Amino acid sequence: MTEIAVATPAAWLSSAGATFLLIALAEIGDKSQLVCMTLAARHRAPPVILGAVAAFAMLNLLAVLFGATIAAWLPEWVVTLAVAALFTAFGISALRFEEAGEAEAIEEKPGHGIFATTFLMIFLAEFGDKTQIAVAGLGGTANATATWVGATVALACTSILGVLAGRRLLNRLPLRWIHRVSGGLFLLLALLAVLHLLGAI
Repeated sequence: MTEIAVATPAAWLSSAGATFLLIALAEIGDKSQLVCMTLAARHRAPPVILGAVAAFAMLNLLAVLFGATIAAWLPEWVVTLAVAALFTAFGISALRFEEAGEAEAIEEKPGHGIFATTFLMIFLAEFGDKTQIAVAGLGGTANATATWVGATVALACTSILGVLAGRRLLNRLPLRWIHRVSGGLFLLLALLAVLHLLGAI
């Protein structure tokens, strides 16, 4: 059984900040930003942003609850090993990122307000996605509340960036290098998990 420790303010901020950085870099240029950009091009920005933030808050809550629950029932070494394996896979995948040639088509959900449409599209698109799995892994090894706050703020920021910046600015960002940095961070976290497992840190 994994012991639940009370995080100090510094540790809490460190966990939230690390989660923010990792999730923000992993999500830039992802399909959720495409959803926000496409919807904001045809509708008012506030309900699009609010719908996206609400969806991410719910997804991250489910992820950290799952991660914390698993961590509470499984031995710490099993959770740490699983997180290291997942982050290694995510890191390799991010390093191999290639920009898509054509934008993915976004179909709106008929019969719903724009807030509900955005919420449903983001929730369905991101449920079980690598970002949610990463949040679950972080929630199982770090402070769950800090992980939820860091991940939700990160995804809110990327959604706002998608709405306000639009395709033109986003297309100018070096997405390949952003994903390489993200991949490097995933691999670094995987290495730290392995070193923790071996008792080196």
